[in-house]
Amino acid sequence: MRVLVADLDGTLLGGSEGQRRALRGALGRHPDVTVVFATGRGLPSIRAALRDPLLPRPRWIIADVGASVIDGASLTPVTALQRRLRLGWPGAERMRAALDRFPELVYQDGVAQDARCSYYLRPESLTRRITDAVRELGCGWLYSADRYFDVLPPGVDKGAALAALAREQGWPMDSVLVAGDSLNDLSLFGLGAHGVLVGNAEPALLAAVPDNATVLRSELPGAAGVLAGLEELGWVEHRYPLVVGYHRPPMRWTPDGWRQPSSPNGILPTLRSALDGNPDAVWATAAVLGEGGEDEPLTAPDCGMPLAFLRLGREEWARYFHRACKETLWPVLMSQPERLRFDSGTWASYREVNERFAEHIGDHAAEGGTVWLHDYNLWLVPGLLRAARPDLRLGLFHHTAFPPPRVFAQLPTADELRASLGCLDWAGFHTSGFAENFRRTVPGRPRLGVHPLGIDRTAIETLARARVPRRRAADGPLVLSVERLDYAKAPAEKVEAVDALLERCPQLRGRLRFRLVCPPPEPGITAYDTTRAALERRVAEVNGAWETDSWRPVEYLPRNLPFGEVVDHYLAADVFWVTSLQDGMNLTAKEFVAAQAACGLDGVLVLSRYAGAAARLGGAALLTDPGSPDDLVATLRRALTLAPEERRARLARLSRLLGHEHPARWAARIIAAIQGRAESADPRPVQDPGGHRHRVHQRVHGHRAQSGGT
Repeated sequence: MRVLVADLDGTLLGGSEGQRRALRGALGRHPDVTVVFATGRGLPSIRAALRDPLLPRPRWIIADVGASVIDGASLTPVTALQRRLRLGWPGAERMRAALDRFPELVYQDGVAQDARCSYYLRPESLTRRITDAVRELGCGWLYSADRYFDVLPPGVDKGAALAALAREQGWPMDSVLVAGDSLNDLSLFGLGAHGVLVGNAEPALLAAVPDNATVLRSELPGAAGVLAGLEELGWVEHRYPLVVGYHRPPMRWTPDGWRQPSSPNGILPTLRSALDGNPDAVWATAAVLGEGGEDEPLTAPDCGMPLAFLRLGREEWARYFHRACKETLWPVLMSQPERLRFDSGTWASYREVNERFAEHIGDHAAEGGTVWLHDYNLWLVPGLLRAARPDLRLGLFHHTAFPPPRVFAQLPTADELRASLGCLDWAGFHTSGFAENFRRTVPGRPRLGVHPLGIDRTAIETLARARVPRRRAADGPLVLSVERLDYAKAPAEKVEAVDALLERCPQLRGRLRFRLVCPPPEPGITAYDTTRAALERRVAEVNGAWETDSWRPVEYLPRNLPFGEVVDHYLAADVFWVTSLQDGMNLTAKEFVAAQAACGLDGVLVLSRYAGAAARLGGAALLTDPGSPDDLVATLRRALTLAPEERRARLARLSRLLGHEHPARWAARIIAAIQGRAESADPRPVQDPGGHRHRVHQRVHGHRAQSGGT
């Protein structure tokens, strides 16, 4: 049994909209916490307050400063209990008549009152004459906020009403948390229950509540202080100074359970390594459930940091990710708006999922916390969070390319997206070109940063040195591409170029091998069906035209490989061929360089000038234009005919350009940038604006305020 008893004005109704939303969300996720209002309001005023969607729904209501007890489900009096509390009440008419001789008492006309009389009274006018007149009628009084004078039945206050209700319901006081901000809440803190004094409590209440290890004195106002008390008791999950918002979890669900990504590189392993073991960070992500799975408990994998799952049905995910993300947004990001397919229904699903993500993230973010969003899948979240949680710092890193303004403008929802992205505090990109496109598309608020993502080079080098290159001296040259199936990677164009090269260079026939490792997309994505069909048709045609009994020019591997096997292919290749029409970075190119350099090899990198990696590696790679069939052929031919000295020199320079920065450092720099501060040496810097962790409060009785972070 867990019971929250809280005042309304200044407490449950106190704090910002975002703080109130966070409390409402936390209580909504924990229906085992029974909510009780303890308010000075009368029932008509409470009815009006309950129209507020951010106000938690009460099971019981202590109203009229303790003179009324109401069933929160039916909003009807608990008659027997209420009758006992009101014993000795002379009636409002008699009480008002007795106090009419005191002009300093101003009756609160227009305020619904039941079994009480409430007045306005200045502090200097609170005299013994007035209080004696109340006692002569056998009644009690309370004075609060240097303004409110309440006359009540004898022995009645909020604490007395709570004690009576608790006896009737069988609540032990160690299962009760009381929260208040006004001196008329003082009686709640004398029952032996847990307590929280919210940050905006009046000084008289703070002074009157004795030091007690069970009472939390929060620095957070209203609803945020109440939530801090619930978190302190462990009644609700605590909120985090850093929330990572990404549409996928850091591990992949399979019929055999959770599986880690095979590669040590990419955003999922990067964030895991950067945030591993950090108690102040949570990963807010989607969990896609099958038919009837909505009620199944979700068991988070052990991945080094907490996961907060947002449940999505398979159809909902298909409309959001397979349709809206991949058929509407992805073509524009790849600067191929002619492929764009827009449907208002699927866009409504995109909007709804973003709304749910925004609420989900807001529920888990501590006051003044940092939210690090990732990619176009959550483009509407910044605007929604800015409105609901203006206290948060919002950053978004774009792992993809970002298109020029004229291309972005072809989205039917461009204005809606611009408005949301303009609410960011910070936006990050792999290259200055993508950042400039964003600046011209979304002018205004966001600070911009350029942070190219690297690889875990040590992991690659260690693995590469442990492998044995699978190359025989008699083999011909091997050209390798490793990429997911996507028209933006130009896979069919590569096969066309191989065909043209064999036509022009007879000496390569029977020797040249092009190995394309090309895993399929997630089941359900149809945006690449045409690409797959064209690729498989051209592979069959080119092989059919040139293959012999002992040789086939194109080796097509349409499946995921263990990362060790991928490294084997890196080591076996003479040329690594990247032909992206647009690409945020391309980490496989960096992995190839690291593996080859670690083993003293001399492979050549042919890199699309439109890949983000070209900004750093373009001076040592051979750059190619995938939009030009002739350039694809000519650049590949040059790569195959480079002199050994030039091959070694280029790879050595690529190795130097690659650097050794660990991806965890990259993440630390981005978190620091979102928070608008200098980079810390700690790869897990998480701090709120005031320099405190998410528990911004202190215990009385000699307990220090908790602080931390860097």
